[in-house]
Amino acid sequence: MARGNPATAPAEDRAKSRKLGSLSALAPFLLPYRGMVIAAVLALMLTAAVSLALPLAVRRVVDNFNADGALLNGYFMAALGIAALLAAGTALRYALVTRLGERVVADIRKAVFDRVIGLSPVFYEKVMTGEVLSRITTDTTLIQSVIGSSVSIALRNILMMAGGLVLMLLTSAKLTGLVLLIVPVVVVPIMTLGRRLRTLSRENQDWIAASSGNAAEALLAVQTVQAFTHETISRNAFGEITEKSYDAARRRIWVRAAMTAIVIFLVFSGVVGVLWMGAWDVRAGDMSPGALVQFVIYSVMVAGAVAALSEIFGELQRAAGATERLVELLQTEDPVQDPAAPRTLPDPVRGEIQLTDVHFAYPSRPEISALDGVSLTIQPGETIALVGPSGAGKTTIVQLIQRFYDPASGQITLDGIPLADMGRGAFRQHIALVPQDPVIFAATARENIRFGRPDASDSDIESAARAAAAHDFLSALPDGYDTYLGERGVMLSGGQKQRIAIARAILRDAPVLLLDEATSALDAQSERAVQAAVDTLAQGRTTIIVAHRLATVKKADRIVVMENGRIAAIGTHDALVSEGGLYARLARLQFTDGIAAE
Repeated sequence: MARGNPATAPAEDRAKSRKLGSLSALAPFLLPYRGMVIAAVLALMLTAAVSLALPLAVRRVVDNFNADGALLNGYFMAALGIAALLAAGTALRYALVTRLGERVVADIRKAVFDRVIGLSPVFYEKVMTGEVLSRITTDTTLIQSVIGSSVSIALRNILMMAGGLVLMLLTSAKLTGLVLLIVPVVVVPIMTLGRRLRTLSRENQDWIAASSGNAAEALLAVQTVQAFTHETISRNAFGEITEKSYDAARRRIWVRAAMTAIVIFLVFSGVVGVLWMGAWDVRAGDMSPGALVQFVIYSVMVAGAVAALSEIFGELQRAAGATERLVELLQTEDPVQDPAAPRTLPDPVRGEIQLTDVHFAYPSRPEISALDGVSLTIQPGETIALVGPSGAGKTTIVQLIQRFYDPASGQITLDGIPLADMGRGAFRQHIALVPQDPVIFAATARENIRFGRPDASDSDIESAARAAAAHDFLSALPDGYDTYLGERGVMLSGGQKQRIAIARAILRDAPVLLLDEATSALDAQSERAVQAAVDTLAQGRTTIIVAHRLATVKKADRIVVMENGRIAAIGTHDALVSEGGLYARLARLQFTDGIAAE
């Protein structure tokens, strides 16, 4: 499972934007809810205005403290009214922005999943599935926090800071000028430490993604890990990555803490100095005590707003990094693209498949040719078997026919139409697949079979299971077809998983059938039953069988012998045996020396 450093490389590759402007990518997700955004902004402006009005009331109380009781009571009642208005506005703002955050993040998660579920296998050769899941969960949680809280608080503090400065200026231009002299002293550490904080935040998120990928890989292969007593090594590998994530987080926390401490100290030190001078102005009669109290409150508001913004700035930077990572997924270019004006297959689909001088190498190993000039025509309803040693290119042909990849050169057609000229979903619906490693979803047996045709009835599902020799063992499960099979079908044997996969393909009832080692995990009795079902299913369908066990392909119309990415020979079983060569050697090994193993 060692894959080098899974975090460093992605961090370097993805470091494109280091500015808060990355958050602008969230705008398309906010636009559908512009009404909610406007309402939240209005509530925010209301609460800010009410907060800024409070010091005015305080000034009146202080300067008119010795006035008649009725006037004094009026000021205090007005203050209570302002407090009630502030409470209502704050509650409304919280409800709106929190709901907005939940709604937008739900839309982002759906958009990202919609994108990655359709990306071709080329993408997953380079990015670990666990990292993608980390982006969908951890990164979206950061964005949720920002939209549902941080942005609102930041905007409120910006309004408080701007409004407070204006009212400070109206209260005392002299003292306000002194306060503004402090601003450059505060901004410098924010900008300097902010750049460092941005880098550490991105590094922290990359290591979190790496740990998710490492854990997902180990847990998905937990039986193999345990079978090879690899638990300690896996624990150490995960622990090492997790510790690196913690170290990055620890450095980020210390930088942010230092920035917060420096900013707060500088701001409040400046405020104390300004108040000192204001006190002398009151003693000299240049301003009233109420005006000084009003100025003090506004200066505290502004200082608090600046301190809050310095903390929120770090959160916004983390969210900007998370947004970058999610946008990268949304903007990932898939090498396998559907055409702008896709062609359609004739109705009914006949199932003629033609490969013409196909050359192909997997993107992860471009120097190794998987297919080297393969040309093959498969007639409608014909059963073709692909045999040969491992790595000969058999499964590659099956993948190219499904257009999981595009050939480097050459062409593949279905009923005379190039696959690249059609929408992938349009022609794949006419293909049924039984993969070498059967995929069982965490659902009931019934739903796993219905995956082949979502609109199938229960009777159709049962008929498909009978044809795949799966009905007996499914009926014997605790809840029959409605038994929950667990993640990846952990409660089933390999042969049972394979038979469910075959039932799924039978249910699909497609004109093209792809069997990639479909009977490799079956015992002799089940193999005979399934082989009979496959023989029946193959009638009238174009069938491509990938097999190592030659006993399963003897009845094929033609057998294509693959070697080193090329077609070495084509013919029937008897003809290929009589010719000698690779197939004859494989047949001799399996039908003579291998008899004892059977």
